[in-house]
Amino acid sequence: MTKPCLLLLSLGFLSFFRAAFCCPIDQKQALLKFKSAFLKNAAAVNSSSSDAFFSFALVDWNSTSDCCTWDRVICDSKSNSKAVIALYLDSLVSLQSLEPVAVTSSVLAPLFGIKSLMMLILSSNHIKGQIPGEGIASLGNLVHLDLMQNNFTGSIPPQVFHLRHLQYLDLSENLLTGVLVPEVGFLQKLRTLKLDDNFLGGNIPVEIGNLSKIQELSLRNNHFSGGFPLSILNLKGLRVLDLRENLFSQQIPTEMGSLSNLSTLALSKNKLTGVIPSSIKNMTKLETLKLDNNMLTGEIPSWLFQMKALKNLFLGKNALKWNNNAKIVPQCMLSGLSLQSCDVVGLIPEWISSQRSIDYLDLSDNKLVGTFPQWLAEMELGTIILSDNNLTGSLLPSLFHSRSLSLLDLSRNRFSGELPENMGNATAIMILILAENSFSGKIPSSITNIYRLLLLDLSKNRLSGTIPFFDPTSFVAYVDLSFNDFSGDVPLTFSQETRILALGGNNFSGSLKRNLTNFYMLEHLDLHDNRITGEFPNFISEMSTLRSLNLRNNFLQGSVPCSISNLSKLQILDLSHNSFTGSIPSEVGNLVGMIETPSTFSSISFVFTFSIEYTDLIVNWKRSVQGLSSSASIDIYSWLDLSKNHLSGEIPSSIGKLRGLKMLNISYNGLKGKIPATVGNLENLESLDLSHNSLSGPIPQSFTKLQQLTTLDVSNNHLKGKIPVGGQMDTMDDPTYYANNSGGLCGFQIQLHCPENKSPQAMEPENESKEPWFAWEAMWVGFPFGFLVSILVIFLTGLFTPKKLTQQRSLLRRRAWN
Repeated sequence: MTKPCLLLLSLGFLSFFRAAFCCPIDQKQALLKFKSAFLKNAAAVNSSSSDAFFSFALVDWNSTSDCCTWDRVICDSKSNSKAVIALYLDSLVSLQSLEPVAVTSSVLAPLFGIKSLMMLILSSNHIKGQIPGEGIASLGNLVHLDLMQNNFTGSIPPQVFHLRHLQYLDLSENLLTGVLVPEVGFLQKLRTLKLDDNFLGGNIPVEIGNLSKIQELSLRNNHFSGGFPLSILNLKGLRVLDLRENLFSQQIPTEMGSLSNLSTLALSKNKLTGVIPSSIKNMTKLETLKLDNNMLTGEIPSWLFQMKALKNLFLGKNALKWNNNAKIVPQCMLSGLSLQSCDVVGLIPEWISSQRSIDYLDLSDNKLVGTFPQWLAEMELGTIILSDNNLTGSLLPSLFHSRSLSLLDLSRNRFSGELPENMGNATAIMILILAENSFSGKIPSSITNIYRLLLLDLSKNRLSGTIPFFDPTSFVAYVDLSFNDFSGDVPLTFSQETRILALGGNNFSGSLKRNLTNFYMLEHLDLHDNRITGEFPNFISEMSTLRSLNLRNNFLQGSVPCSISNLSKLQILDLSHNSFTGSIPSEVGNLVGMIETPSTFSSISFVFTFSIEYTDLIVNWKRSVQGLSSSASIDIYSWLDLSKNHLSGEIPSSIGKLRGLKMLNISYNGLKGKIPATVGNLENLESLDLSHNSLSGPIPQSFTKLQQLTTLDVSNNHLKGKIPVGGQMDTMDDPTYYANNSGGLCGFQIQLHCPENKSPQAMEPENESKEPWFAWEAMWVGFPFGFLVSILVIFLTGLFTPKKLTQQRSLLRRRAWN
């Protein structure tokens, strides 16, 4: 009987030992509840299967194993309780999903029962809703809280400021708005705001100064506004303060230097004014100072270069001025320097050659002259940005001996000569931008050896010859060779993963080849202003990823195929200035990308997350070349341009289904019949050109529903009857919009009484001919890349918007004529 008893005792002891050294059962259950809640919530909010939202995350979380052995879970090894002390729950969503997954903050509730937590990381999960203040309050032992890159809204809950052990807080890349502070005229401003306005700013709560143990604080990329939060100056233990990409205004506090332990001060991309406070020189531990993209003024102080610990200095895109007469003898050893738009004049400053550790240099948008210096070519930098200067001469072959160079932007200078044959030796280059210079000759074949190349922009030069053959398995996703002198067949010798291919403004000829469909990820195809012949190939309709297609100003003929409707993602289609014949297919009304209001999401951002915002579309609007941010124009705007062809027949009524269209141009064709009343359904339409056709009948009354309309041209047709009144039509009162209609139009817009008004003194409409009001000068996706440059203003959304005064005058004139 003794042995069985001992065996039972041993088994009991082992069970006790295992239970004592496993994670607490209540914490294990809480984690399993979190997993279940996250999966169910993701499946409920998103239409796809929930299994697609997790890649390999949490697969080992199950009821049969010890939670201390689970991935992303850390338990206390020094305690018998094995309590969970850290959760690494970042990036649970699969990055392979093109649509961002959204879950609500309610899924976090089970985690708040784990009171032993010291570290909670929930970054990059697209969680929406307010930060759960009550739940956070229960985690009184938190030392590290990371909620970065989610969709949290509202203000920071006050409970966060009561976490007395908190040393690390990262709330960056959310939609947090702060606390509104009433001011003069505040109530009046409030009346003009929408109740659902998610971008309403607000001050950071003053209670943030209660986080006495905080060492790292990041609130980057939110919607905080107001002055610099002075209570932060109480946080004497701060080592890292990152408030970039908000709406902070006013001056940087003069007492800023009192944060003497700071190693990083990042205030970029705000609206801060005034000078750089002299007290910053007291920050003897400061390594990184980022003040770029603000409204700072004054001279750049030379004492910055006497701060021995300083490694990164970013001052570009302000109203700061460089003292070109100052003799700089740096006491620091910089790794990164940005003096973009700082009025640096003359040669590239030679004192930079003393910075042997420098890896990032941005001197763009200054007044630099001279050639590319030999000493700079030999410094083995990772990033060199010298765009928008007046540099001359040819490129030095020694520049491409570098094995460190990953980004080179020399665009918009006056460089000339042939590109060095050894370009391919710089195999680490990922971004190569040499646009808008005077380079000539061929593209060196060695360029295909740059196996890491993602973006290649050689546009607006004088390059010629043939295009080197890139390995189809290479990584080049962005290619812009537009506006050069290349000839021959349209080159298709690029990576199969190319997403943007811009070849417009060259002399390519011949017909389009079927292997164009090998670009299975292509989103933007631009072949405008070439000499391409043949018919519109049906195989293009198989390229389901296309979002913009520009074949403007070529020699294409035949009909527009019905299969065009298969391009379900197409948002921009420009077939203007060709010789297409036949009717506009009714299937054009099935272009889903133009039916739905375009979203702001683009898969190209996965490739160029750091630079997509600087992509531009260039268009000619009323003979005025303007730039549009691609991320805005491609994702928010939608165009259809079939102008200057030989199209005939009637305008299909199905065109009225394209509710996402911003611009519609079918001018200079042979279209007949009436304007379909369905055009009035294009609720987002801003610009409409139906001029120079043979359209007859009245202008549909439904045009009064076009509330976004800012430009209209129906001139040179056979329209007749009264021009509709009401809505935006009351502002369409330029007589040239209606000129040369042989059918006879009337209305207050052209100051011509309609017969029923019985006025003997009707004015004759103007009969002058005019240029078409909209034409693409060029549509390409190019990179005038300044690395951290602001997005160009979207001029279309405001430039032609009628003001209230104009509307009132139009209303008075309408009443006078009716």
